[in-house]
Amino acid sequence: MTNKASYRVRVTKDHLVFSAAHFITFNGNVCERLHGHNWRVAVEVAGPLDENRYVYDFIALRDATQKIVNELDHRMLLPTLHQAIKVTTTENEVEVRFENRRWVFPAEDCILLPVINTTAEEIAFWMAHRLQNDMLDGVKHHLESLCVEIEENFGQWAKCEIPICSSNN
Repeated sequence: MTNKASYRVRVTKDHLVFSAAHFITFNGNVCERLHGHNWRVAVEVAGPLDENRYVYDFIALRDATQKIVNELDHRMLLPTLHQAIKVTTTENEVEVRFENRRWVFPAEDCILLPVINTTAEEIAFWMAHRLQNDMLDGVKHHLESLCVEIEENFGQWAKCEIPICSSNN
């Protein structure tokens, strides 16, 4: 009998939540006010069953996600690839400028993300690639995709799914 089934493993927990501030720009030169969210995270991987008859270990997936969530918790999320937002760092401070606006934050309170805008979509994209590197680098696997969902506000989710290429497939 040929197995044509599709398998996915998903984790989302009450503790896979981080409180963080951000602001985004839109329509070219509109910049939101600084504000925060209690972001919630769900992660899903897809692939065939392995020799243990599972796609990926739930605990390993949860722990890898929790590590990133902990890093983001109670931080200011700042984009480093935005054309109009200029981020300058010193040992103790991060200065952010957009047009005539300026913010200064303690360096230890900031997470500089290599994204264009700190939207839920971009954070999901960054987290998916970070998880891919943290979980799968040097590990034998047969995963086909990894999906990260970020809820920025109750009922408002952004999702990013990336293919996983493995030399072990």
